[in-house]
Amino acid sequence: MRDDTAMAVLIVAGVVLLLVHIAMQVVSVTRERGSQWNAGPRDEGSAPKGVFAGRADRALRNFQETFPAFCVLALLLIVLQRADGAGFAGALLWLAARIVYLPLYVSGVPYLRTLVWLAAAFGLLLMAFRVIV
Repeated sequence: MRDDTAMAVLIVAGVVLLLVHIAMQVVSVTRERGSQWNAGPRDEGSAPKGVFAGRADRALRNFQETFPAFCVLALLLIVLQRADGAGFAGALLWLAARIVYLPLYVSGVPYLRTLVWLAAAFGLLLMAFRVIV
């Protein structure tokens, strides 16, 4: 598989992970508040009250904070024809860490969750390094 194709596969896998985050958040909030609330306009704008639903919501927001940076860096690596070596390793590290992060977050595992987040952030730094070097 070519380097740019492999990087594109990681971007698509990131989109799938985004959809998993959204599904987990929607299912947990719907269980808590009911399908009428979910189908309604949600004008009251209230946050989830349950522990699991709250964690799923915060995990989704946390993912949304780094996913745009991942996409921009991955696309830059493809355009610059540097989607190899440290750039690819960083993208793979970011994706793997983000996959591990979700169950750790919703399970309420402290410290290890932070280490996994740091691993994902390091993956982004590797990608950024490969963009400029």
